[in-house]
Amino acid sequence: MVRRRGFTLIELLVVLGIVALLLTLAVPRYFPSVDRSRETILAENLRNTRAVIDQFYGDTGSYPESLEELVEKKYLRALPVDPITERSDSWQLLPPEAPAKGSVADIKSGAPGNGRNGIPYAEW
Repeated sequence: MVRRRGFTLIELLVVLGIVALLLTLAVPRYFPSVDRSRETILAENLRNTRAVIDQFYGDTGSYPESLEELVEKKYLRALPVDPITERSDSWQLLPPEAPAKGSVADIKSGAPGNGRNGIPYAEW
């Protein structure tokens, strides 16, 4: 009689229980870190884009007509992506106080909802 070697049902259930226990410890820590990373990237994209808009104003004396103009004139390599919406066309563009000076004086996120600090993304 030949005995086949393999795992018993009990051994498989013990392993699955250990894996489930490890997942219950790891998964709750994973998702908040993803949200924290997205918010950090959003803050950095806003800071960099605002600095580029100010640099454009300092160089030309007027604000850009669109974000695409910043890319065309090589102030940006590409349009920044809003990490919350995962799109580059969801930005809210704010005009300057004097409309004759251009169209984009500031930029805000177009993402719905609030950040971890309770402040809406549209107010960042």
